[in-house]
Amino acid sequence: MRRPALYSSSSSPPPAEVPGQQAQTGPVTEHAPGTRFFSLSNPRLLWAALAVMALLLALSLSLELRPQPRKLTQADIHAAVLKTLETAQLPSAVARAYDTIRPSVVRVTGYGKSKNGKEDVEIGVGTGVVIVDKGIILTNLHVVQGAQTIKVVFSDGLESTAHITGAQPENDLAVLQAHKIPDDMIAATMRSTGDLAPGDHVLAVGYPFGIGPSASAGVISGLKRTFRSPEGKQEMSNLIQFDAAANPGNSGGPLVTMDGEVVGIVTAILNPNQQRSFVGIAFAVPIENAASAVGLTPF
Repeated sequence: MRRPALYSSSSSPPPAEVPGQQAQTGPVTEHAPGTRFFSLSNPRLLWAALAVMALLLALSLSLELRPQPRKLTQADIHAAVLKTLETAQLPSAVARAYDTIRPSVVRVTGYGKSKNGKEDVEIGVGTGVVIVDKGIILTNLHVVQGAQTIKVVFSDGLESTAHITGAQPENDLAVLQAHKIPDDMIAATMRSTGDLAPGDHVLAVGYPFGIGPSASAGVISGLKRTFRSPEGKQEMSNLIQFDAAANPGNSGGPLVTMDGEVVGIVTAILNPNQQRSFVGIAFAVPIENAASAVGLTPF
């Protein structure tokens, strides 16, 4: 029987037998047709392996030698904040206080009938501050006293009529209830006057001569002051004296801290020359008195 042929992985022909040379007697390994074997004795394969190893070594060294990101320290944070404070234009304390109280400040106008009784005429303009978001407003009694119609204008421009729900004549205070209020009504935050001291910065916001809302800044000049009206008909005590500019129309407006919190209701200015112009001395009713006029628990 004819013996089947064996196929080698090598493409070179088998060496010819030399006459007289003894054939090798080692075991012969047979391989499946088409199978290829690689040996490191192949120079190209050896160089390829060395190249891969060199690449892996270089990659490993580059990862180890690459600089690691520096951890953020508290000193870095402080430096960044300081840099921001030096370069950014931040709003002043007065501007922040004004922005805080502004949504709660209203223009208050009292109207009476003309001599013929057919027209409404303006008899007083002042300021008020919303202290309860249901539309409860504090103002001065002298702003609305004797008015047949009271109108208030909120910070968003909404106009509404209002009526008096309470009064505290000894402190020249009146409590109003607006008939319509904005959907996003914001009430002012009230703060105790217990820790106030002369020199503390304050802000008065209102409608001097109907212009506004206008802001004026100053300091507290004194506490527990007494003021007598020019006509001598009324004397008020335990007042806050301040030097922020106040004029007719500021009456009933809020006196606030630099946090925008109400500590008083502007009520009077000193008029030694009877010209109704500001001379540097104004007075406000402490918010504790004003809160009691509304029935709120004092601080």
